[in-house]
Amino acid sequence: MASISFEFSEAALRVIPPIELEIYRPKIERIWELKREKNAVILAHTYQSPQIYLTVADVVGDSLQLAREATKVDADIIVQAGVKFMAETSKVLNPHRKVLIPSLEAGCSLAESITGSDVVKLKEKYPGVPVVTYVNTNADVKAESDICCTSANAVEVVESLGVDRVIFLPDKYLGMYVASQTKVEIILGEGSCMVHERFTPADINELRRLHPGLTVMAHPECPPNILELADYVGSTSGMSRMVRESGLTEIALITECSMSANIAALNPSVNIVRPCQLCPHMQRINLDNIITCLENEEFEITIQEEQRLRAKAAIDRMLEVRVGVRG
Repeated sequence: MASISFEFSEAALRVIPPIELEIYRPKIERIWELKREKNAVILAHTYQSPQIYLTVADVVGDSLQLAREATKVDADIIVQAGVKFMAETSKVLNPHRKVLIPSLEAGCSLAESITGSDVVKLKEKYPGVPVVTYVNTNADVKAESDICCTSANAVEVVESLGVDRVIFLPDKYLGMYVASQTKVEIILGEGSCMVHERFTPADINELRRLHPGLTVMAHPECPPNILELADYVGSTSGMSRMVRESGLTEIALITECSMSANIAALNPSVNIVRPCQLCPHMQRINLDNIITCLENEEFEITIQEEQRLRAKAAIDRMLEVRVGVRG
């Protein structure tokens, strides 16, 4: 089999020094060889490092985009360059494909804040109230839910149910944001994202002092006092679209740091100011363990069929909801 000779994209060259890319080249070319040999694809979340996002990924996007694209891939193996709940979602939607994650330690503080048993108890406390669950949760939680959502479609999902009150799990800050955008009563969860909750109003004020005229875009997983200071609040895909289409020239993305680097690489005409809060769990995925994962086909995601079907029903309902301009 002929070896792969990889040409780096202009986007990769914008954010990764050429000398560094040459150091990575043998690993990147090995990954492309393994993908061809194994008929594998790599799904990479926007929070992945540029070394992965801009060189070896076949499908990129936020949680909603990856959930949708996972149903369309033509491959025997899916490698999830993201965290465990994302790999579980891919497995839920692709039961006959092998789904691998390069590191079992790639968890999520938000997903780990709630269990399926917790959801059962909440349903007993609020009988008849539908449960809307953020996709940033594990499969056992999704299985106990009526419908899933992402930050891109959370408001639309809540309003699609046609009820006066919902249980919204687990992100309290995203839930607060949804409550501010709808008349539906929101019963909040207690979880939060360890990355987005680190930002403070002082961070935003300092950015504006250093960059007069700066446009601040914030993810709705941030606390309310951050969203109040933002010029735009939106999901990962929403912020990406605004950077691409708004015509603005200087923007700060109040979200995970690698996303800012990836968006900057794809939008060279925009100055992306990067307050840096890295997700330590996303950073557990790297070129080395992607190679090992593919070579050994290890760290396979498995889900009990009964649980998978129930989780899939909640995801399918989410995918049927039309996303408006909010996301």
